[in-house]
Amino acid sequence: MTDDRRRGDGPHDETTPIGGPAAGDGGADPVGDDRAHSADEGPGQAPEQPVGDGSNDPTEAIPAVPPAEQGHAYSAMPPEPRPVRQQSDAEATREVPTVPESPQPEPENPTTTSSARPAWVKAAAITGGVVGVLAIGYGIDLAVSSGSMPRGTAVAGIEIGGASREEAHERLVAGLSNRVDEPVAVRAGDVETQIVPADAGLGFDWEATLDHAEAQPLNPFVRVASFFTTTDSPVVPQRDDTALFGAIDGLRNDVDRAPREGGVVFEGATPVAVTPEPGQNLDGQAAADEFALQWPYGETVELPVDTVPVTVTQDAVDRAMNEVAIPATSADLVVTGRDDVAATLPRDAVGAVLSFAPTESGDLEPRFDAEAATGILAPQLAPTEVQPEDARIRLSGGTPTITPSVEGVLVNWEETLEQLPEMMTDTHTGEAVYETKEPELTTERAESLGVNEQVSTFSTGGFSAASGTNIRLAANAINGALVMPGETFSLNGHTGPRGTAQGYVESGIINNGRPDNAVGGGVSQVATTLYNASYFAGMEDVAHTEHSYYISRYPEAREATVFEGAIDLQFRNPFDTAVLIAASADSSTLTVSFYGTDHVEVESVTGSRSNPTQPNTVRLPAGEACSPSSGAPGFTSSDTRIIRDAASGREISRDTRTVRYDPQPIVVCGDQGDDSADDDSAGDDE
Repeated sequence: MTDDRRRGDGPHDETTPIGGPAAGDGGADPVGDDRAHSADEGPGQAPEQPVGDGSNDPTEAIPAVPPAEQGHAYSAMPPEPRPVRQQSDAEATREVPTVPESPQPEPENPTTTSSARPAWVKAAAITGGVVGVLAIGYGIDLAVSSGSMPRGTAVAGIEIGGASREEAHERLVAGLSNRVDEPVAVRAGDVETQIVPADAGLGFDWEATLDHAEAQPLNPFVRVASFFTTTDSPVVPQRDDTALFGAIDGLRNDVDRAPREGGVVFEGATPVAVTPEPGQNLDGQAAADEFALQWPYGETVELPVDTVPVTVTQDAVDRAMNEVAIPATSADLVVTGRDDVAATLPRDAVGAVLSFAPTESGDLEPRFDAEAATGILAPQLAPTEVQPEDARIRLSGGTPTITPSVEGVLVNWEETLEQLPEMMTDTHTGEAVYETKEPELTTERAESLGVNEQVSTFSTGGFSAASGTNIRLAANAINGALVMPGETFSLNGHTGPRGTAQGYVESGIINNGRPDNAVGGGVSQVATTLYNASYFAGMEDVAHTEHSYYISRYPEAREATVFEGAIDLQFRNPFDTAVLIAASADSSTLTVSFYGTDHVEVESVTGSRSNPTQPNTVRLPAGEACSPSSGAPGFTSSDTRIIRDAASGREISRDTRTVRYDPQPIVVCGDQGDDSADDDSAGDDE
């Protein structure tokens, strides 16, 4: 009985899974064990047959059926029940100890394993078939489309897909060639205008355009997409850069502009805000490239521009308006002077005084022009002022007398307008501040100048009526001139311009060694007379020029000429006292005298003539332009000035000046022969 139990005899549970574990002495036989069981293993137990092919494949489910039934191992029919041995009552009541079962691997579902493999193989076969079909289709499509334009291709809106190269060329020429002469709209920043491509040196490079378009795409996805979409192939243009850049530069007058800074201007009494506006400059190279690429497509071409930023912000403009400009023009500015006299800067004149300047931070800085405000207000308060007057030294009965100076009372406008910003934007009122003003030459200063007596005088005469007019004008200009100690006097500087506007007339001059006429002729006589007066007053010679030839009414080597802008007479006062110049002329005589303090005595010594030269004869056409002259020989002469101290008689200096005079030419007018003209009629030189 023990052996029977150990071999696992006993009742069988028909619910046990096929191939599941059986109770025994420690466990069932291993799955796939190839051992044969003997027939004496016990009654009622079918002998176990080897399952499978003996390969010990652990992945196969082993059916618990006799070998004859192995063909039904994966059948859905249930196996026949095994015969059950009848147990005695004693055996039935005996308790059989339970032997722990060794864990066995769960068998796989044979149905599941069998169905998974065919599904995978089927999917792989379908996929391979599809790929093969697509590959065949791709090859056929590529072969069929070879030699024609790619499907779905367009150039500048002209469809050429599937066309031959020749047909595509014809389509492009027919559809695009007229665009060369049609204006193309362009936009550069905020400026819109037009360019004609032909005028800009642009055209079509048909061959290069077709070369680019006919390349067949190899990407299968792109080829599939071409059945449903259109691909734009670019136009390859022909371009003449000289003409193209010329056309682009032709837009600059309209496109380029400097930035407009924000600010405030005034229209009468109304302030006007100037909105800041950035500037722009056309980017020539980029604009040319962009237009050359985009013009064939019939759309507005956007040309690139460089923006030039502004400095002033709109907020700064608004602040300047609200905080300064509007308050400044809200009322007149009134400045009150002495005796309640008022000066007004009216609202409509604010723009002449107030302006705004941009700062680096983007603000507007108000600037108040006090000088401009003074120019508007000062004339209105002039009646309240007392102008300073210099002391004047005049001759009364031949004796110098002093007219006292006058102290001035003037508005100090710098101090008055010190608070001009507040006065214009807030109070709109102000009080004039006055100050005393000393004259340049006070009475005390004039009295200390030592202008007490006549120290020299010199007279000349023999001038014509026309020359006399000019002489009197120049004499009046220098009469009363005060030459201060150490000061240099200039005749041209003192008379100023000597033209018709000043009353001067035409008279005789020496022009290139010959008598002539010009406006201001005769003033050289004033120069000679003034030079001699300064000579004997002991003045220091700074600059003087003698006439080119000798004039008999002047002292030899002690005379002078002038010419406006070229030749001047200048002398310096070397003393510590002033000299007063007194000049007067009548119809025949000019006199110039110096008044001051007699410091020196002056002696003039004229040298003898030498080196005589004979004149040439000059023949000129008869007429008003010709002034006949008998001529005169030239020679060399000299003058020596000896200066002595007036008090002691001590010689201070001795200077000699040598002068060479040219011969005065003999002037013959027409056929008059050798008749001579009056020598003095053309003797004045300017």
